Amino acid sequence: MKTNNLKFIIKSFAVTALVVFTAQNNFAQQVVVTDSTAIQPENALAEAQPVVNNSARKKVDGIAGVIGSYVILNSDIDLMYEDLKSQGVSTANYNDCMLLGSLMENKLYAHHAIQDSIVVPNAELTNQVDQQISQMAGQLGSMEKVLAYYKRESEAEFRSELLELNKQRELANRMQQKIVENVEVTPDEVRAYFEGIPEDERPVFGDEVEIAQIVIKPEITKAEKQKIIDRLKEMREDVIDNGASFNTKAIMYSQDPGSSSSGGRMVISRKDGLDKDFKDTAFSLQEGEISEPFESQFGFHIIKVDRVMGQNLEIRHILLIPDVTTETVELARKKIDSIRTQIVNKEITFGDAASKFSDEKETAANNGRLINPTTGDTRMELTKTPPEIYDQVVNLEEGEVSLILTDQDYTGRTIFKLITVNKRFPEHKADFAQDYMKIQDLALRAKQMDAIEKWQKEKIADTYVKVNGKFRDCEYTNNWLKN
Repeated sequence: MKTNNLKFIIKSFAVTALVVFTAQNNFAQQVVVTDSTAIQPENALAEAQPVVNNSARKKVDGIAGVIGSYVILNSDIDLMYEDLKSQGVSTANYNDCMLLGSLMENKLYAHHAIQDSIVVPNAELTNQVDQQISQMAGQLGSMEKVLAYYKRESEAEFRSELLELNKQRELANRMQQKIVENVEVTPDEVRAYFEGIPEDERPVFGDEVEIAQIVIKPEITKAEKQKIIDRLKEMREDVIDNGASFNTKAIMYSQDPGSSSSGGRMVISRKDGLDKDFKDTAFSLQEGEISEPFESQFGFHIIKVDRVMGQNLEIRHILLIPDVTTETVELARKKIDSIRTQIVNKEITFGDAASKFSDEKETAANNGRLINPTTGDTRMELTKTPPEIYDQVVNLEEGEVSLILTDQDYTGRTIFKLITVNKRFPEHKADFAQDYMKIQDLALRAKQMDAIEKWQKEKIADTYVKVNGKFRDCEYTNNWLKN
């Protein structure tokens, strides 16, 4: 049995996601070795007995290996196979050695994250668990069905296991981030990386496009906004003056699909990628206080702070989304039609029109150009664009303006768009000048991988590692056997 687990599985740090996805779906049990720094006798593993939940497992698992404070069971590897199959991934390219190597790497990160005093706040983990359970209950129909599906006797037990699995995942992620956070590449290193690739092995980049768009949103009338504000004020006063339940009102009226079923409950921190006005309002409140109605990019809210937990808040909120009228929708359509006519007649450039008229602030500030979230560049590989964008641009010529497109924003309201292709880049072999951003990213990833490999080599040498049974016959990229 032979594996090249680092190069094959861990590219772009995918191993963490793979292992955690397996764990989250199957809840493989872990055994904690209480003293990972001690030299353990050869028969320690033979005598070790994993803690097993009887409702989930009928027999004691064999132990495949130990990494620091974590024990990996044979069943964990079996569950990874099951999970790969459930995702439609062929298991022909994987073997037991490869999957054990993947698990050991993940546990190595988590173990040393603890040694390096990396902390994951319990409030953050609790929020993740709440969201996961809410999604599972929504998919299966009820919490009872979730417990039955995962063969757990109580919600408390289920939450505890999820909490531990999420903690391991976050520890591993943060350890990886810490290893590579200061890794950078200079222009000279980028050039050296590119020139070090043989001519016949240089990557080929597919058809790419630079896309720009103009978005026009129907106006929300002052009367409609005031109606929403008045409704929220009534709810707020009913809670404050009459002792009505904020939780019940959120379940009944909130239009936030992610939190309404749980009474609007959220655990947030200042680092969360939430709307700025939403965060600013939440963190301006005292425990038990309810905000006045305020507006965010999603609609209008009121927020109640249930608990202040250090740097985090446990809140509940109610979101109401204003409606647009038939009249304002028609006015928006006429406006974008007028803009298109001006562009086609060359009275204004597409970029200038986007800057002047578009209601999408992010792209308007960039002359309407979309940013590739992966590279930070304006070029996107056509076959990797979202299907809705692909369908809109695949037949556009360079410089051509689309017909008026009808779409929806994140609240479900109708919006109108114009799209153009600023430039097309046909499929080609990597060119240093033309593809500098992509080559820079490849060079950075290679340097990060070198940093990861160096870190692993050093830490494996300093960490208690034990590999059992048939897994001692594997050939690993990493020196797990310490030969």
